[in-house]
Amino acid sequence: MSIYGEVKKSKLLDEIYLKNRILVEGLSFEPGIFKNLDLGNRFIEQVNVLFAVDKHAHNSVEFPGCFLTPLGNYRTQIRWNQQSPLSLVYEDGQFNIRDQGKPVIEKVKFAKRPDYYRRKTSDGTDMRTVATDNGNGAMFVSYSNECSLKEKGLDCRFCNINATKSIYGDSQNIKWKTPQQVGETIAAGYNEGFDHVTISGGFISERREVEYYIDVAEAIQEHTGLQDFNGTGVIGAPLDLDVFEKYKEAGYRTMATNIELWNEKMFDVICPGKAQLCGGRQNWLNALDEEVRVFGKYKVRSTMVAGIEPKESLLEGVEYLIERGVIAQPSQWNVNVGSPLEGHRTPNQDWHWDVFEKTVTLYIKHGITWDELRDSNAGTDAVPFDLYRLEQGIELNEAEKLKYTA
Repeated sequence: MSIYGEVKKSKLLDEIYLKNRILVEGLSFEPGIFKNLDLGNRFIEQVNVLFAVDKHAHNSVEFPGCFLTPLGNYRTQIRWNQQSPLSLVYEDGQFNIRDQGKPVIEKVKFAKRPDYYRRKTSDGTDMRTVATDNGNGAMFVSYSNECSLKEKGLDCRFCNINATKSIYGDSQNIKWKTPQQVGETIAAGYNEGFDHVTISGGFISERREVEYYIDVAEAIQEHTGLQDFNGTGVIGAPLDLDVFEKYKEAGYRTMATNIELWNEKMFDVICPGKAQLCGGRQNWLNALDEEVRVFGKYKVRSTMVAGIEPKESLLEGVEYLIERGVIAQPSQWNVNVGSPLEGHRTPNQDWHWDVFEKTVTLYIKHGITWDELRDSNAGTDAVPFDLYRLEQGIELNEAEKLKYTA
């Protein structure tokens, strides 16, 4: 018997399935409805520090970052898609979600804005642009909102990082983050109860990221007073695999090297920069093996873009990596504005649901713990993690819930 009881567990499963559908289809709405929401004060807003999640650009108006499902408080991103059959409407003084006119969520609960979003660093930079709230105690730093692969015409085809900078960089004042800014912002968040940080961003020219990551780690340690600050460093596969020892010595607890696609030929076509400048697909696999050796089993993560390659290929890669001690995380392909694949669409919700269920089964089969999932991922509000918590009977404690509900 589930700790929830079978009836409640069934209802929670329905909520996660609806969340999955919303993330696949997006929500249609009129942007002006958010004038009725205390956005940017009580409720958290989108901050487009790396990728924009919406199908349409909206640099003149801010949207909520996410809402919470009624029963399970599952954080669900707002993804604007005017062609979606799912709509977010404001009526009778409340926000509701409808599926082709049929009510599916009444009185939407938007997520609380963290206190550090109101603060500035010592040089006057808005902390919300330095590190975003990724849910469940996780902060996300994108040191750069651009990728040098663009200069060579080698952008990953699903990626819209450079387009996001063009659309939102100026309007949201998002710039390169200095180690000092990062250290001050993470300290502010940790004082508020956050306890995990991911450092990521686009490729830096001449692959100089290791020096930057070490400086960032030192700044976080200085400002938080923590030697072990529970940090994840996200990097492309280096040609010199010895650098992982340097990340470990700097204080990072976990690492992430995102292979994106398992099929070798598709990897070369969809991720040309990662294939040509990082030693090819085999070097990515070698890098992941070395990360596991240095950091330990399930202290390494590799995200895979779910929906571009055939499901059988994707799941083959997920299982292979998990068996090698890597937490493979299939991330729902969200076709966003400005990416080279704009105009394509991701598979339907049942395709993704099947991938997520099979992935969670592998997590449980191989004994991967919730702490290992949390520590290695940039956030744990994706569908597979909701399914994992439900299957394992893990509930957020009341203190964690209060962080997200306004």
